[in-house]
Amino acid sequence: MFLLAVIAVMGVLLGAAGHTTLPVFLAAAAAITGWLLLFGAREGLARLRRH
Repeated sequence: MFLLAVIAVMGVLLGAAGHTTLPVFLAAAAAITGWLLLFGAREGLARLRRH
């Protein structure tokens, strides 16, 4: 069931990306990438502090 939900969400996101202009798509991709990098760094630091 989870896999089906992931595939459905990916389809919606890819469909939305196909209807936007390239600068909007690149800005959204940069924002998501930045958020993921910050989240990963924060989680990595938290893991190091716990051990």
